[in-house]
Amino acid sequence: MAATKLLLTDLASDVKFVPSNYIRPVSDRPNLSEVRTSGTSIPLIDLQGLHGPNHSEIIKQLGQACQHDGFFQVKNHGIPVEIVNKMMRLAREFFRLPESERLKSYSDDPSKTTRLSTSFNVKTEKVANWRDFLRLYCYPIEDYVNEWPTNPPSFREDVANYCTSVRGLVLRLLEAISESLGLKADYIGSALGKHGQHMALNYYPPCPQPDLTYGLPGHTDPNLITVLLQDDVPGLQVLRNGTWIAVNPVPNTFIVNIGDQMQVISNDRYKSVLHRAVVNCNKERISVPTFYCPSPDAVVEPAKDLISDDEPAVYRSFTYAEFYRKFWDRGLATECCLDMFKKT
Repeated sequence: MAATKLLLTDLASDVKFVPSNYIRPVSDRPNLSEVRTSGTSIPLIDLQGLHGPNHSEIIKQLGQACQHDGFFQVKNHGIPVEIVNKMMRLAREFFRLPESERLKSYSDDPSKTTRLSTSFNVKTEKVANWRDFLRLYCYPIEDYVNEWPTNPPSFREDVANYCTSVRGLVLRLLEAISESLGLKADYIGSALGKHGQHMALNYYPPCPQPDLTYGLPGHTDPNLITVLLQDDVPGLQVLRNGTWIAVNPVPNTFIVNIGDQMQVISNDRYKSVLHRAVVNCNKERISVPTFYCPSPDAVVEPAKDLISDDEPAVYRSFTYAEFYRKFWDRGLATECCLDMFKKT
């Protein structure tokens, strides 16, 4: 099995040129010279005082960031630094395990709730992406923890602590975002059914020709909200007004972005925006996104309080299962999957 090089991590260490199946068409390559790398990238919001005297100001900042940027960073987020450091260290250790150990979690079936794979969807993509990932469903934890890897030995304990902490942060953010829309604080949380949460450990190996391929090409997130932990190697880029903006890592922060379901609930007031991951030739990069979403049977639709004669509903009602199925059938594409759910 090892000889087949199922995983990019093991292939990348041997190559001096990008293999042909990773090379993007000329029209779809990252023009890295046109990326804006200096200056302010996305808003940085200090959550200290969210439930205190700064409440209304923080709500206002979150609303503006969701409306104008679709991305923001948060500091003083309440997650202990030791939990964050253990998660990042664990991700690094996992991808340094022998291939035979990592392949115990391998699957090319997107419906599996715990799986190691490469690219995005190896069954449907014509061009592969320069990324290996371990995808884990993690809410409710007791439904999934026994599927998770047991190597490194602390994997299950450390990941459980991390994803529980991130869920707490997400729930606080959802209340604040609800308020920023003029809705009751519990509105968005109550619209998600039983709630769903999954995460990925992304590994982007050094790439000999980073201008020919992507870690992940431009896409929007199909879920409700994403909380990203990244190491100190740049790679995330966000599209703003037709220009790709590099989001440079800031220590002790998380990056948060609005997903497609939040755009629906907000009736297009808040935007799920295109973003991508690029790679570099010198350093590996690790990121750990947490994807928070409705449960599959939850009905997603614009909040009724945000609909009026002047602002009619942009989207029809649908279940999250229907949306997610169509997203996976399409694969990553620059056209947002939301267009398929707009009212005609």
